[in-house]
Amino acid sequence: MSTRRSPNRLELTGAERAEVAALVDEVGTATHGQHWDPLALAGSATTHAQRLPLRLRQFLCDVRENEADIAMVSNLPIDPGLAPTPAGWDVAAKTGAGRREELTLLLVGAGLAEPFGWANQQDGRVVHDVCPVPGQEAALTSASSEIELSLHTEDVYHPCRGDYVSLFCLRNPDEVGTTVVRVADLEVPQELREALRRTEYRFYADDSHAVGFTTGVGPDNHLDGRPYERGSVLFGPHERPYLRFDIDFMSAEAGSEPTDAIHRTQRMFGDVVDRVALAPGDAIFVDNYQVVHGREPFTPRYDGHDRWLKRLNLIRDVRRIYASSDRRNRIIL
Repeated sequence: MSTRRSPNRLELTGAERAEVAALVDEVGTATHGQHWDPLALAGSATTHAQRLPLRLRQFLCDVRENEADIAMVSNLPIDPGLAPTPAGWDVAAKTGAGRREELTLLLVGAGLAEPFGWANQQDGRVVHDVCPVPGQEAALTSASSEIELSLHTEDVYHPCRGDYVSLFCLRNPDEVGTTVVRVADLEVPQELREALRRTEYRFYADDSHAVGFTTGVGPDNHLDGRPYERGSVLFGPHERPYLRFDIDFMSAEAGSEPTDAIHRTQRMFGDVVDRVALAPGDAIFVDNYQVVHGREPFTPRYDGHDRWLKRLNLIRDVRRIYASSDRRNRIIL
């Protein structure tokens, strides 16, 4: 539930929910049997998604066509025998925990855009598990719990970052909020708008991508050694701009106007931040070009009943990924 401005939302009827569940079971049985390969399924997921309930397909088409910044589908099926919340994504990968829900998100997400993944995130898995991990309580990744996860653009450093981040709630007993700021809600003064359109900002790979390079030590040089891309914070149409921001993984020259603009923008977020507490069966689709998102802190139990989401990255044109590589693969190296 949102406390500020409600997202576009579709609540499935009981019959529609049953229709989705039947499709998930049919596709799951026909495509993987004993061998679960979501990467192979991702290529055909768009075709399977055409058999989702008509009202759901129309809703997702409207979200895409009108560039809705946040959309939610509620009352999606959850297995009544859902496994306990795993103690990390690797445990879920080994045990198959939440596999049926993984397929649900893959099919519904494919009704909006193309699923893809990253070679250096969760061992190249397409659908990720988001749950608290012992020892990672203060990490700057979704494995954390006891610290606030800062408002950010997902995979801010990469030109093929997703158009949408989708999160499917399996369990959230403490109603931990996903925090969001819509670029449309920001009242940006003209001089700040001009500063944010300058192209000397540096956007770095975040800690979930911290493989294959050596980072600095300490808060002042933790970005050293990371790959980065230069660009602007605001870009695209002036009347409806896009946004790219991650306070923890971006920088500009010390003492410069862009550095001041970063901190001014971060302060502005606090005036318009919203929260959405996902309930089991809710799937949220966040436009990664129009919304920055984060997470409230919470105290993990590690008793099998902690908050647990499935996450899927979606891109409107998968050929952007193919064209940036020498392989036709949905997994970005």
